Amino acid sequence: MRAPVSRRARPAKAPLSRDVIIETGLRVLDREGLAALTMRRVAQELDTGAASLYVYVANRDDLMTAMLDHVLGTVPDPTPADRPAAKGAVKTGTGDGNWREQLDALVDASVAVMSRHEGLALVALGAIPTSPNALALLERMLTLLDEAGLDARTRAWAVDLLYLYITAQAAEQSAYRVKGGDVEGTVAAAQQVIDALPADRYPMITGLREQMLTGGDAREVWALRVLINGILATPAR
Repeated sequence: MRAPVSRRARPAKAPLSRDVIIETGLRVLDREGLAALTMRRVAQELDTGAASLYVYVANRDDLMTAMLDHVLGTVPDPTPADRPAAKGAVKTGTGDGNWREQLDALVDASVAVMSRHEGLALVALGAIPTSPNALALLERMLTLLDEAGLDARTRAWAVDLLYLYITAQAAEQSAYRVKGGDVEGTVAAAQQVIDALPADRYPMITGLREQMLTGGDAREVWALRVLINGILATPAR
């Protein structure tokens, strides 16, 4: 028979805290996926009972909201040079100033950070951003929009639109990762469907089959440019 082992001989457990639970939740999410992220699984990873976690987080939704805020806290304050140049992209030469290049870079960095973790962008889509790091991101965007000379109401409404764009882009990119594929593979599969469409039933789509799914990074640059141009040209009166 095996000799009993004293509980005192075991290594001491790391003390629980909200931050430790959040970081553990992210590890479980990234390693095992959204479906595996439960309070019980996080507790198991921490070698404790699920009831112990409720002292620090209210439930799974609260945990995911906290995980999203933690991730948003890692968004860097990029310089315009950090933004990757898209193929075929050209400088607009509109004279909008450095604020616009910084805003482009900040949006890109936010999308990249949020899209790395399955399901977190969907948390952002379903809630008004009121957590500390989400508010810090809004503050940075509002500061840049203020430099653009926009009035108060337009800035307030524009930052909501930009945050929605960030979360939607991140959700799409995260979905590609979850499916185990990539953008190129997804586009190729869609292209096969479009190429097989009957022209008499879908004349507009088949007529644009060469343009519908091409563009790559240039499409993302164009989309954000359209969004910001629209904000600049449409005061919220």
